[in-house]
Amino acid sequence: MTGRRGLAPRAELHLHWYGAIPPATVLELARRHRVALPADTPEGLREWFRFRDFDHFLEVMSAVGDVVADADDVELVTWGIARELARQRVGYAEVMITPANVERRGIPFARCLEAMDRGRLRARDELGLELRWILDVNRATPEARRAYWADMTLEAAIGGRDAGVVALGLSGPEAGHPPEPFAPWFERARAAGLHSVPHAGELAGPESVWGAVRALHPERIAHGVRAIEDPALVAHLAERRIVLDVCPTSNVCLGVYPSLAGHPLRRLHESGVPVTVNSDDPTMFATTLDDEIAALSGHLGLGDAAVREIVANGMRYGFDAAVAP
Repeated sequence: MTGRRGLAPRAELHLHWYGAIPPATVLELARRHRVALPADTPEGLREWFRFRDFDHFLEVMSAVGDVVADADDVELVTWGIARELARQRVGYAEVMITPANVERRGIPFARCLEAMDRGRLRARDELGLELRWILDVNRATPEARRAYWADMTLEAAIGGRDAGVVALGLSGPEAGHPPEPFAPWFERARAAGLHSVPHAGELAGPESVWGAVRALHPERIAHGVRAIEDPALVAHLAERRIVLDVCPTSNVCLGVYPSLAGHPLRRLHESGVPVTVNSDDPTMFATTLDDEIAALSGHLGLGDAAVREIVANGMRYGFDAAVAP
């Protein structure tokens, strides 16, 4: 796959499954299950989805989750996400999902993963797009249930490698939920051949990134941008070639930075830290990978060579990107 105008395909490495469901797919599922939504057109949904504050974000995510009721829905959503990625010339993507959230909505995760795999194979055959999965543990799980859900997620990840699972992730609110308690599960994941991609350094500071680096031994970190506040940490990431999967628009929407112009992606890149650019929850933040790439040379102020390097980093650091057409 070489994309339009002979250009090489791109990669998207930080994308949440529930946060990437296209509005048209949400509407189709809402009609199928007779779920009332605040709008009945893709344009109306996009306006409702437009991020206002974190409470609104949670409201939208809950409503989107309500329309995904069974495995057939999961396959349809996966196909919808794949079509949108292919439209943007993405040839390889790693998509995150939290099995505990799926199970709590009444869909056995084993059936969910089977449906995602059907969508993955269809995307490969019909779109030339390679999809892979990162299974996340929610770091805010109450301690009494932590081992149950972490065990379940790890077992699903190890057992799901043939269905496209490549890594174990850690998501959820960082404040009061450090990464260190999850070290045993990440150690077992690495021993089983899975990669480590925890969220860190988004709404919490450098201590979150240091904790993830020391306890979870990640090859990539989801976000990680607040490492910029600690020069020693920036130097460590650059020396060890630990990649940051950065999502600038998401960081602005969630108040991590006041604007794209004030975002540290350029400083991180110029300090030698490998970075990729991604859309995170594109449906919720009214963005696309195209938009994020355009911002590199726009508000983020990078030159052409730096933009090419950062875009190429997606394919360079994707765990299975070498198999992409």
